[in-house]
Amino acid sequence: MAKEQGTTTIALNRKARHDYEIEDRYEAGIALTGTEVKSLREGRASLAESFVSIDRRGEIWLENANIPEYLNGTWNNHAPKRKRKLLLHAAQIAKLTRQTEAKGYTIVPLSLYFKDGRVKVEIAVGRGRREYDKRQALREEQDKREAQRAMRYKNLRSRS
Repeated sequence: MAKEQGTTTIALNRKARHDYEIEDRYEAGIALTGTEVKSLREGRASLAESFVSIDRRGEIWLENANIPEYLNGTWNNHAPKRKRKLLLHAAQIAKLTRQTEAKGYTIVPLSLYFKDGRVKVEIAVGRGRREYDKRQALREEQDKREAQRAMRYKNLRSRS
């Protein structure tokens, strides 16, 4: 059997990019059961209300991520919203712990994807945005889109 190559996105957490100012990004492995991987291969997952926590023993956990039960699974199927352990180096976990102790910082999952056949989670340290920051960011994105649209229109007009 040929080994998988490249990356395939399973789920994105768009709300996290809206609610948080992203600073540092990390790629973490995730400890899954067989039925969870099969369910992910079908493209069924959601990171909408998920978050990352660090326990007292220095382990990092992905909580509230929804990976639905595998349809063809038997009695040993998994719980859809169970805690899943994230796999990072000890130095990365120590750095994350220091960063989250600062006021207003939290760790959020951004995306879930396959990379060369293995499931990975992109997590990020982010600072929560206030409501006016969110409005300002939306306004800036909209202005940038309008400027690109105007430039594209101008380029099309100049060619003809």
